[in-house]
Amino acid sequence: MPQKIYRDLCEAFGQVQGLLENLRQLGVHELPDPPDEACLPVCPVASSSDDGSSKPCRPESLEEIRDDLGDCRRCVLSEKRQHIVFGCGSEKARLVLVGEAPGREEDKQGVPFVGEAGRLLDRMLFAMGLRREDVYICNVQKCRPPGNRDPQADEIAACEPFLIRQLATIQPRVIVTLGRFAAQTLLRRQEAISRLRGRWHAYEGIPLMPTYHPAYLLRNPASKREVWEDLKQVMSRLRGDDS
Repeated sequence: MPQKIYRDLCEAFGQVQGLLENLRQLGVHELPDPPDEACLPVCPVASSSDDGSSKPCRPESLEEIRDDLGDCRRCVLSEKRQHIVFGCGSEKARLVLVGEAPGREEDKQGVPFVGEAGRLLDRMLFAMGLRREDVYICNVQKCRPPGNRDPQADEIAACEPFLIRQLATIQPRVIVTLGRFAAQTLLRRQEAISRLRGRWHAYEGIPLMPTYHPAYLLRNPASKREVWEDLKQVMSRLRGDDS
């Protein structure tokens, strides 16, 4: 063993021995076991009203959030849905993609972004060097609105807390919102997606890039070039090229 490493280890052992002796003199004869993380309460979702207290807690899991959602009847969308579409992908994803709400195929299968728009999204991810398993995909709403209409305010109020908890659990490096509704909901802004896309915003300190929805691209293929420019910025941020 090199002499310097040996000296450093001896010094560290000496410091630990001195600390233990100090504790013994204070009447501490044994150290408690670290708390079992499973027994800790779930950490609250961070907000601007937090008081800065640091009580022991643990991150909530996506499985716990899904269990809490249950067979959701919190709004009228539950009356005609076939399946809740919670989300899919990696709980450790560096990239989360957020859409608006399930469509007909998603409602049938219980999986976000399937059908033709989903296949286009898969190709977009492939061009970025990613697969569905590498990212996390979800929607603002977990149930399909009738006729694919925009969700209403009370429906958003019932469902958005679960999206907020999903994002707090995953803590991705980047969020991409797909379409006008997802961008406006997370950013609390009402600008058109054409004005929001192409530049960085932030959601709870996480960089957020709005872009067009794949379904929009199927109707307007000329906009694919703009989306690719947006995704190139996302790829650069994921590589760490941008601060």
